[in-house]
Amino acid sequence: MTTFFLFVLLVLAGLIGAYLYRVLQGPTIFDRVLGLNGISTKAIILLILIGIVYDRVEMFIDISTGYALLNVVGALAVAKYLEQKGLP
Repeated sequence: MTTFFLFVLLVLAGLIGAYLYRVLQGPTIFDRVLGLNGISTKAIILLILIGIVYDRVEMFIDISTGYALLNVVGALAVAKYLEQKGLP
């Protein structure tokens, strides 16, 4: 079972790498914001899986919930900034 979780963790790390490429090479600011949101989503899943591996799911769920709330607030802040700036 640990081998399966290790495989899933490596796949998610690879997906984070793909999103990181989009953040760094994105032609528009919207691509970069979407890439950051994708990285955040995969990081939340990684935190839950790490909690399962270490048998401390309750602690990692609290951490991932806080991280998800931070992601929502950050996305709203960027959206509000872009709306005020007037980008199409």
